[in-house]
Amino acid sequence: MLDESSSVAAVRAPRHAPVHVPVTGPLPPTPLKPADLLTQILLGLRLEGVEYGRCLLRAPWAVAFPARAEARFHFVARGGCWLKTGGSTEWVRLNAGDAVLLPRGSAHVLASAPDLPTVEIDSLSRRAVADDIYLVGAEAEAAAKAMPSAEPVDVMFCGAMRFNLDPLHPLLAMMPDAMRANDLARRDPTVPALLEAMEREVAMDRIGACGILARMADVLAASIIRAWVECACNDASGWIAAVQCPSIGKVIAAIHAEPERDWRVPELAGLMGASRSRFAEAFTRTVGESPAKYVAKVKMFQARRWIAQEGMRVAVAADRLGYDSEASFSRAFKRIVGQPPGALRRSAASAAT
Repeated sequence: MLDESSSVAAVRAPRHAPVHVPVTGPLPPTPLKPADLLTQILLGLRLEGVEYGRCLLRAPWAVAFPARAEARFHFVARGGCWLKTGGSTEWVRLNAGDAVLLPRGSAHVLASAPDLPTVEIDSLSRRAVADDIYLVGAEAEAAAKAMPSAEPVDVMFCGAMRFNLDPLHPLLAMMPDAMRANDLARRDPTVPALLEAMEREVAMDRIGACGILARMADVLAASIIRAWVECACNDASGWIAAVQCPSIGKVIAAIHAEPERDWRVPELAGLMGASRSRFAEAFTRTVGESPAKYVAKVKMFQARRWIAQEGMRVAVAADRLGYDSEASFSRAFKRIVGQPPGALRRSAASAAT
């Protein structure tokens, strides 16, 4: 086990010593490389659409979106608006064709002009168009048709989606509160094309729109994040810099490739080709936390996925990850994730019914 002060002391050693057998068949799989880790994350990125909406708003307007667990995105189909996220005092202009992704669902405001009084998005009238697709502000468009001289209607396409990327994952933690798609379009020209296609799909209100939109949203989010990662790789810092570092990157890739393994400092130091003390110092300096804490966190990423998505029993997850008891695993899980694994399993089961 990792023998640092912050080690997961309850992780047990393997029950049996490894048996060394001469290789007579196919060679074992090639170890995951650092660059492959980013590729693997991007290839595995999935979204589950929670809701989609077409918003029709006539100036002056200002709508507040509360923080929520799901990612949010907005596409300006017609007109324009200003964006301000909860942690900023700066207003950012979004013109027709612009889009923004808020990967952590941060609280934010969209407005026709800065500093207008706001109303909550949930207070606006809406009607269902199809499953999980709604129309907000239909009366604004009706009024505009009745009064051609009135202010034109701004049209927004909004969505809320769940990432399958763990909220504690360092890649998600590094992302800014808001990622403006047009700033990234130079990296991936499919981004604006996808957003325009999604707006057309909502506007046409065709059979199966929700399923089509969910597939588009999947590709859209992966494209935006891929473009952001590529930009970040050119000016890498934090976790991305650690993954790109030849010596530390191979260690991180190995941990993510085998989260169930009983990783120990000497073994990880051997992957880097350094002494235990030199490895621990270099890893902590580059990644921002000790090897023990990082390994424990990756184990909990895996445990949360098993429990929430596959309905795995807590005792089984604890055993597979090498914990001596369900109690010790539950303590580690709550410390890192913020809730007991049993509560997560119950809430996931309740949501599935």
